[in-house]
Amino acid sequence: MTGMAVFEEISPADFFYRNRDIAGFSSPSRAIYSTLRELIENSLDACEAVRVLPEVRITLRELRPSPTGAFFYSVRVVDNGSGVPGDKIPQAFGQVLFGSKFRLKQTRGTFGLGGTMAILYGQITTEMPAHIVSSTGDRYIHDYELMIDIQKNKPNVLRYKVHTNRDGWHGTLVEFTMEGDYTRAMPKVLDYLKQTAIVNPYADITFVDPKGRLYVFERTIRKLPSPPKETLPHPYGVDAETLYRLIAMTNTKSLSAFLMEHFHRVGKSLAGKVLERANLDPNRSPKTLTPSEVSDLANVMRSFEDFLPPDASCLSPLGEEILEAGIRKELNPEFVFVTKRKPSAYSGYPFIVEVGIAYGGGIPRTGDIVLYRFANRIPLLYDETSDVSWKVIHNLMDWRYYKVNPAEDPLAIIIHLCSTKIPYKTVGKEFLSDRPEIEREILNGVRLAARNLMLYLMRKRRFEIGKKRFDLYARYLPKIARFSTLLSGHKKEPDIGPLLAKVSSLGLESPGKMKGREGSHEQSPKEEGSS
Repeated sequence: MTGMAVFEEISPADFFYRNRDIAGFSSPSRAIYSTLRELIENSLDACEAVRVLPEVRITLRELRPSPTGAFFYSVRVVDNGSGVPGDKIPQAFGQVLFGSKFRLKQTRGTFGLGGTMAILYGQITTEMPAHIVSSTGDRYIHDYELMIDIQKNKPNVLRYKVHTNRDGWHGTLVEFTMEGDYTRAMPKVLDYLKQTAIVNPYADITFVDPKGRLYVFERTIRKLPSPPKETLPHPYGVDAETLYRLIAMTNTKSLSAFLMEHFHRVGKSLAGKVLERANLDPNRSPKTLTPSEVSDLANVMRSFEDFLPPDASCLSPLGEEILEAGIRKELNPEFVFVTKRKPSAYSGYPFIVEVGIAYGGGIPRTGDIVLYRFANRIPLLYDETSDVSWKVIHNLMDWRYYKVNPAEDPLAIIIHLCSTKIPYKTVGKEFLSDRPEIEREILNGVRLAARNLMLYLMRKRRFEIGKKRFDLYARYLPKIARFSTLLSGHKKEPDIGPLLAKVSSLGLESPGKMKGREGSHEQSPKEEGSS
């Protein structure tokens, strides 16, 4: 019978093979950027997981022109991170949506997709295998050559060797070929590396580009951010599907114990109140709930107002010291101020906003504020105008109030959001949705930073006025003293030193480099209002 629809199932690898654009591999130039980004972020996560200062080495070699007009490149990234257990390497690098980043804990990755997607893209554009070498620091180094079975979403191991790890090396080497266009991607790649160095000033990153040029981003601080802890889901973010899954896996015998064991910051008293509102017996087994009761319980949990806010121990903010060090290292401004907001939550997910403001020095005059956006220490380089940070900076802030002219002043704003669930709008992870809670925290952080910049600029302008006054007195007072001495017939000129010192004390105090870190999180009355 003709005209009938054909139904079929495709694997995740096949889906992303057909829809590579949504994962950031829409063109040869974008593919170069996305590949380096995903591999570098995996390396940084692996280093921080075992609390070692990251050392990431990236090499990109041009091989030959491709039939499409682009080029084939060899990509090689080596790190000193945790390494991957030998039996997990094929799946970790040869199976889409297999990884270690699906737990409720802050990580750079979100979907467990990036590194494998880069290898998948390399395979479909060159038909060449990937070379993976890794060790966790034990007795062995595992050496694989593999490809991805796209239709089955399974790794196809072509070669496997085990080497003796005589030096105790730990880390991972990833190497494969891909089609790309580095010439067009170069500005974004270098911008990405610079911004990565801003939020990872404790990392040593080196990059050798296809022309043999070496870019070095040295660490300037040996302090790592505090590690995040895995957490339980918060009741405000629950839905019926989450409850179904937890009920299927739980070993608890009562609903009260079920809520206490599987949800964040739920004690016996709160569990009793929730179950009372849902008209459920606290001693009833969770496995006896009907579908309608599960749905009703989820609705009650989402609307219950007495739950405690999420604990932020599952987050790993940079902290004022590290963020300031990164800003000073890469931007070299004359003034820096950074602040970390109090932990907050949206839809049951905890988050922390960190804001930095930098003025003068190495900040370029672009005719607008230079905005640096980061999420879980990932630079966001594309679709800036779609981001909530851009909305705050350009639509909600009245910079005239803070004595700043964005069109003329060299000013940069740094926004860092860390959360167990970053609200990206797309799989490409390039801009943040404008959640009201996140927008409010960014706005309040920027206001606090802008007020401190305003104080600095006022001191700087007072200094400049005082210096002009002093220069005027210093220029003419000696002449006045000399002419007065001649006219009066005295032989000795009066001492003008005390007078110049007095002029200096009336406004010639240097603004200096104001303290860049802010420890207080107190909100002024203006913070919650609108600009």
